[in-house]
Amino acid sequence: MRVMVTGGAGFIGSNLVDALLARGDDVVCYDNFDNFYDPAVKRGNIRHNIGNPKFALVEGDVRDKNKLKETIDAHGVEGILHMAGRPGVRPSLEDPNLYQDVNVNGTINVLDAMRNTGVRNLVFASSSSVYGVNSKVPFSEDDPIERPISPYAASKRAAELFCYTYHHLYKLPVTCVRIFTSYGPRQKPEMAISKFVHHIHHGKEIPFFGDGTSKRDYTFISDTVDGLVSALDKPHPFEIVNLGSGRTVELSHLVSLIEKHVGKKAKINRLPDQPGDVPLTYADIGKARRLLGYEPKVGMEDGIRRFVDWFRQGQVKA
Repeated sequence: MRVMVTGGAGFIGSNLVDALLARGDDVVCYDNFDNFYDPAVKRGNIRHNIGNPKFALVEGDVRDKNKLKETIDAHGVEGILHMAGRPGVRPSLEDPNLYQDVNVNGTINVLDAMRNTGVRNLVFASSSSVYGVNSKVPFSEDDPIERPISPYAASKRAAELFCYTYHHLYKLPVTCVRIFTSYGPRQKPEMAISKFVHHIHHGKEIPFFGDGTSKRDYTFISDTVDGLVSALDKPHPFEIVNLGSGRTVELSHLVSLIEKHVGKKAKINRLPDQPGDVPLTYADIGKARRLLGYEPKVGMEDGIRRFVDWFRQGQVKA
């Protein structure tokens, strides 16, 4: 298959690119290398694929609709994994217009490019943030989600709605995948696990928000990638599917696991709960099991060990 991965140099995107190339697909990595974090990190994520005849790198922004269409036409793209987007709950409070522009307008441009080029398969990376403060657990795709509590969450939900609208109007097959906190090699440096491992290793204080009882459904990157590839391979007219581990981990326990595998105690900077943060994420993955054959394989203990091993390899190389 000829596949375009938008945001293909980022954390999840670059791992997806590797998985698709490993199974023999032709892959177009479409990325604008923005400065949300060091673009050199993202270039490093894909450097090993440069020169592979099945890999093409296109530097472009999803807000550039002409570039999107030209890229799809030039490479004969058959399916799109739309991973590009402005990430981050807390930063979205500072610049909600940017999040609307990238996450909503950018997704509309991808949908328009599909409509105008004949691509018939889209997997859109949404987020567990759309559930907001949800009293019903685990979170199900059928839950009402009318009250997002951050601009980031609102932008992802709005993009889902546009995906449905384009499916309804133009019969575009779209699967919206709600990703629950993915972690593992190449995780963005501002994310909690990446930041905690780095800071604990180097003896720096870690920011610890709240009383430590907040819980997240953490999903190892290989499981996230498996689910996304399955969504690409098993297109549906329109579906929304959770991709999580189906388990939760308390913040305090997460820190203790990282301490164990790094081999150092954390220096903790206790801070109040942050606006926009939710106290709990917890995925009902029954639908993913039924539709995608999805089954997470990596538990939290093993996942943290793998991440710390990868981190240490980087420290040795540096």
